[in-house]
Amino acid sequence: MPDTVPQVDPRRWKALIFIALAQLMVVLDSTIVNIALPSAQKDLGISDANRQWVITAYALAFGGLLLFGGRLADLWGRRRTFLIGLTGFAVASALGGAAAGEGMLLGARALQGVFGALLAPSALSLLAVMFTEARERAKAFGIFGAIAGGGAALGLLLGGVLTEYLDWRWTFYVNIPIAVIAAAGAVLVIREPAQGRNPSRLDVPGVVLASLGLVSLVYAFTRAESDGWLAGVTLGLFAAAAVLLAAFVVVESKVAAPLLPLRVVADRNRAGVYASLGLAVIGMFGLFLFLTYYLQIVKGYTPVMTGLAFLPMVAGMITGSTQIGARLMTRVRPRLLMAPGFTVAALGMVVLSQIDLDTSYPALILPGFVLMGLGMGTAFMPAMSLATYGVQPRDAGVASAMVNTSQQVGGAIGTALLNTIAASATTAYATAHAAGARSADVLKLQSMVHGYSSAIWWAVGILALAAVIAFTLITTGRPGAGSPAASSSDGGTSAGAGSEEAAPVPVMVH
Repeated sequence: MPDTVPQVDPRRWKALIFIALAQLMVVLDSTIVNIALPSAQKDLGISDANRQWVITAYALAFGGLLLFGGRLADLWGRRRTFLIGLTGFAVASALGGAAAGEGMLLGARALQGVFGALLAPSALSLLAVMFTEARERAKAFGIFGAIAGGGAALGLLLGGVLTEYLDWRWTFYVNIPIAVIAAAGAVLVIREPAQGRNPSRLDVPGVVLASLGLVSLVYAFTRAESDGWLAGVTLGLFAAAAVLLAAFVVVESKVAAPLLPLRVVADRNRAGVYASLGLAVIGMFGLFLFLTYYLQIVKGYTPVMTGLAFLPMVAGMITGSTQIGARLMTRVRPRLLMAPGFTVAALGMVVLSQIDLDTSYPALILPGFVLMGLGMGTAFMPAMSLATYGVQPRDAGVASAMVNTSQQVGGAIGTALLNTIAASATTAYATAHAAGARSADVLKLQSMVHGYSSAIWWAVGILALAAVIAFTLITTGRPGAGSPAASSSDGGTSAGAGSEEAAPVPVMVH
């Protein structure tokens, strides 16, 4: 059949290098700016009230436009969308690095989010149509999954090095050479089959409703963190998000060429993947945030030392993804990798919940990080391979975007929810122990650590729920175990939701 061409594409492994490099750039940008933020704030005179927008502007644009970007990849072609995303991301990064004031920096961050929403889904769906043989696919996505899991932590290290030894502006400029190399490689080695495109017209009402609904949802959680969960603005945004997303579902069920075909999310296995990965990201985002503050403020680590401290987690993710998940993916049912993976990660968080003012890094933090990394890496690999299980190739881009969207929303929820829990626990501890405190400074640190520990326990529960959902909802057998699977995925014969004959098309976790 005509779509078997990618099975013998001799450039597929070279293509993986450039696609993974582009995705690394997007993942790095989710954390690299965090460590540079204090320096940028001081340099540009950004107020404390507005500094969160350096992070939020990126998340709003990225999360709100991912479904749109995924569908554009299906319509325009993945290679073309990939190159547009790379070019735009590089230009936005240059603007951010050259920012002369607050407005220019915030605009550049929003623009990064817009082009990231084009780049992320096109990268994964492009990779999916280039690797069709089950074992090669597992190996390729094992490498890709390791970058997905470890990129955020690597961003902390790179952000610390660039900020400490060069200048905060280099956390933006570093994207430019990466984008140039990835784009040059894409032009030279990446080819995609035209049969995978979706020739239908763009669903404009769906784009508007989905984008506004997701932006309202992400912004609602951001306002909940600053204004409180019961504030009028927060409740209004949640209500608006509910109405807009409900209207989106109604529209998608009626239009001829929907932005998000409901068959993509109706399958039990895909629903289990989306839900469990979204929950896992809620826990992970909180952990990165709290432990970054803990290591720098409580333990007195420099930005570079903080980044180095996270490297064992990165190593664990790489090991879990490439050596455990990828090797067992074609031999073991996905839920028997995902549920134990999330459980091991939760155990790592249990260890990390025991932090105190004088906690030893080698004795407690290091083993917690390793368990977290191994568990997440092991779970992410089969989860990504199932994320578009059974969808038609022409829907691969939007299905890829669906997982990215669930994780962006999960990240926003995790940051707001766990920050609020930590702040409440910190205040309660400080009030209860004020009378017997040795000093105000010690009480402040003890209260912070108590707040972090309380929030981490919530993250443990969230990861345990992710494990339960993965075990109960995901019922499919070993992905890619038979030859019909490989042909169906890229041959366009899959009927859509519920089809279990299609090979897995992995999706990126941001």
